[in-house]
Amino acid sequence: MPRSRSSRPTQRDIAELAGVSITTVSHVVNGTRGVAPETRAAVLAAIERTGYTGDVIARSLVTGGTRSIGVAISLLANPYFAVLMQAIEREAAAAGYTVLLADTHETVTTEQATVRALRARRVEGLLLTPAPGDGAVISELVSLGMPVVLVDRLTTRTDVDQVGAENIQATSALTEHLARLGHRRIGLVSGAPGLTTSEERVLGYRLGLGRGGRSWAAELVACGHSARDGGAAALAALLDLPDPPSGVVVANDVMMVGVLHEARRRGLRVGRDLAVVGYDDVEWADLVDPPLTTMAQPVEEIGRRAVRLLLARIADPEREPETVRLPPALRHRESCGCPPALPSEMSPN
Repeated sequence: MPRSRSSRPTQRDIAELAGVSITTVSHVVNGTRGVAPETRAAVLAAIERTGYTGDVIARSLVTGGTRSIGVAISLLANPYFAVLMQAIEREAAAAGYTVLLADTHETVTTEQATVRALRARRVEGLLLTPAPGDGAVISELVSLGMPVVLVDRLTTRTDVDQVGAENIQATSALTEHLARLGHRRIGLVSGAPGLTTSEERVLGYRLGLGRGGRSWAAELVACGHSARDGGAAALAALLDLPDPPSGVVVANDVMMVGVLHEARRRGLRVGRDLAVVGYDDVEWADLVDPPLTTMAQPVEEIGRRAVRLLLARIADPEREPETVRLPPALRHRESCGCPPALPSEMSPN
């Protein structure tokens, strides 16, 4: 029975007009399986002829773009997620793009699945915060020519756009500050292994020790695995040393929660019995007692720059890849044992 003029075309109409099955139309529209070029052309012609607008993907097959970008990020591992996403959505909207979000759950397997799901939705580009130990997903995206920008967690690759905060000098400044306050033994609660951010903050810590006239000691670095419970366990290990640290650098604020809980469990007063400084500066950092001395990532600017890099890549796939490092800002408060003033020696170089 012919479709009435007032009714909306469906995938069945497309299938009948193109002489293919509904399943084949679905594969063409959703990109879930390859089809022969002539079959795909027939389906596209039918979509254009009928004006089928069943979803944004079908429209994109005719118009050439969905005007959407995907964001693949671990929600649990990013305490500043809300601020980052707000910046991304605002910048994308200003350019006429919508944003599709997928949670990677901080695992490579889930990341692979979410990235492929976003690609199936015909996003024109991806913002990706890589899971620890990952590299295959990035390589796959680059080999496919998919516009992608790595956000926050950068790599040593030179064939992909990246934007994140500077880690080495910032962590060095925090460490050197504790040394200048007279702390002889300074510990580090480091992040998850396999992440460039973790490696760079460890390097910054070592650099700060040297600049502060302190020696490196392997037992003073405890991995908190970028998790709350890991942060608590790492501080416990440091404090149980025969000669424990009197000051501690915490590599992110997820672990900082565990560090503060462990210090409280032991009856230690942060800023008095134990100096603590950190990296990230989530919104509650100035609400705890004492307020936390931290290096604050420029999260909003990271989000804006990431979108701009991605749109530039979409517009010009042949442009040279860029790596953008944005300096963090010191939030000097009282957890380090100082009055809340800005000592010049703490400013990152």
